[in-house]
Amino acid sequence: MTEPRRTRRLPDGTRSGVPGRVDAGPGLLEPADPAVFPGSEARRQVDGGVSSARWRALLAEGTPILADGAMGTMLFLSGLQFGDPPEVWNLTQPDVVRRIHRGYLEAGSRILLTNTFGGNRLRLGLHRLEERVAELNQTAAILLRSEIEAAGGQALVAGDIGPSGAIMAPLGTLDYPEAVDVFAEQAAALVAGGADLIWIETMSDLTEIKAAIEGVRQVAPGIALITTMTFDTRGRTMMGVSPEQAVEALAAWGSDAIGGNCGNGPDEILPVISRMRAVAPDAILVAKSNAGMPELVDMRAVYRASPETMAGAATEMRAAGAQIVGACCGSTPDHLKAMHKALIDSTRTDS
Repeated sequence: MTEPRRTRRLPDGTRSGVPGRVDAGPGLLEPADPAVFPGSEARRQVDGGVSSARWRALLAEGTPILADGAMGTMLFLSGLQFGDPPEVWNLTQPDVVRRIHRGYLEAGSRILLTNTFGGNRLRLGLHRLEERVAELNQTAAILLRSEIEAAGGQALVAGDIGPSGAIMAPLGTLDYPEAVDVFAEQAAALVAGGADLIWIETMSDLTEIKAAIEGVRQVAPGIALITTMTFDTRGRTMMGVSPEQAVEALAAWGSDAIGGNCGNGPDEILPVISRMRAVAPDAILVAKSNAGMPELVDMRAVYRASPETMAGAATEMRAAGAQIVGACCGSTPDHLKAMHKALIDSTRTDS
């Protein structure tokens, strides 16, 4: 996650001095450049729709789609030490990474994220691994693809891209063109490893997520793209972005599915999905919350939401308008198994 910025709270609950805020509000976003952010038809024409075929086939099934749960939580349970880069385990502990993916596949997940949340060169550079972006990301996608194929090939590989870890200019030092290049480098490696789609997650700054989208489109203009931001109890991201602003901007920039992830649990994400649905009724929405609000215990984040709690939340997320439902920090395959059953049961009730 990016570090909090020094900002001033405004009367309407937003913050001043934050890059990426859509100050004009919903409906007044500047038009996107179609050469940089092509629309869905233009993207499909790039390769006849080959890059997004598996994504479109999954959507065509017409049922709620279960994503996966936490990777970091499971790695910590397997021995990863605080501060160590999880992406290195793609090389040093591939069997552990595959076992985690396998657990989510067995729980019913149809979209799984690669172990590459911090796999960009800026974050990896903190561990002197900036020269291994391609190796770590490509290997992660190959590991997940291998596990999916072993399970029958029905799930999709989502190349996971998290925040850069830097602060965007003018408050920080990361210029927009460099950010685009950073994200393009990571996306290229994920695509080379066989990703079916790219999932940009846990973003708080519209400028940064726009750079990430542009970077993805530079290397894979036709690939399916999911984008999710993190909202707090005020209903805004750390940088002051509202759900309405997020869904409008992300749709304009060519996201195929949009929503929220992480945060302080399902109670926080439900109104986010409802607000997005109210202004974008045709959007494919995504809800992937943490398993409750984190508590610090012995220098570790602990999440209290049980599988039963998350199962109930999954049906509420679906009722609020989310077509893709998963879980984030603190969740395990047991949580996802319970969520999967709840979603199946709710679908049968509706039919």
